[in-house]
Amino acid sequence: MLPSLITWGGQYIESVAPSGSFAKGTAIRGSTDIDFFVSLSQSTPNTLKEVYETLFNRFKSDGFVPRKQNVSIGVNVGGYSVDVVPAKRQNNLTSDHSLFKNRAGTWTKTNVGTHIRNVTNSGRQEEIIVMKVWAKQNAVFTPSFLLELLTMEACENRPIGSLSRNVSACFDYVRDNVVSIRCLDPSNSENVVSDDLTVDQKKHLAKLAGVARNKQFWVDVVK
Repeated sequence: MLPSLITWGGQYIESVAPSGSFAKGTAIRGSTDIDFFVSLSQSTPNTLKEVYETLFNRFKSDGFVPRKQNVSIGVNVGGYSVDVVPAKRQNNLTSDHSLFKNRAGTWTKTNVGTHIRNVTNSGRQEEIIVMKVWAKQNAVFTPSFLLELLTMEACENRPIGSLSRNVSACFDYVRDNVVSIRCLDPSNSENVVSDDLTVDQKKHLAKLAGVARNKQFWVDVVK
């Protein structure tokens, strides 16, 4: 995969670093094995859409079977599932980046370092992992980033270590708030992460959270 990235980005690549759930300590089995964030120089001449599309085409030309996702491109490398997020650094004074949002056909500003620090400093990795496992086992469509934000918000001011009670609080919070809440990217208040779900998707998520909350035994919630 790295040779493909070098051929594609060349002199404009500033770094390729692990990101996402792997870097946050919230990865689960059966999901993406690792995410890579590719930081491109602010002098990269391509538009953000061109950056995204040309990387997809590079992977395809090199024999991979790439998958267009929201901000990432998924590929299988040596039996591992890898998500690659290409982004352009905004300037040399910050680590803020601009990236293309494929589903909306637009762009947004974000800061992966801020995301990683927020999760790792929250102490809520266990709760996030349980919520991700539940979402995967129930085929609940929700971006991992949004689920992380909802979980951290639900657990705010709750004691660390009370896993079962905290996860119950997460289901309560999602059930009661996900339809109306505005979850903002902590690195960019103009990026409303909750808008990545439609109203119907939010209602479905709220309904399933309510069902989970009413289960008597944890074995019926997550396996």
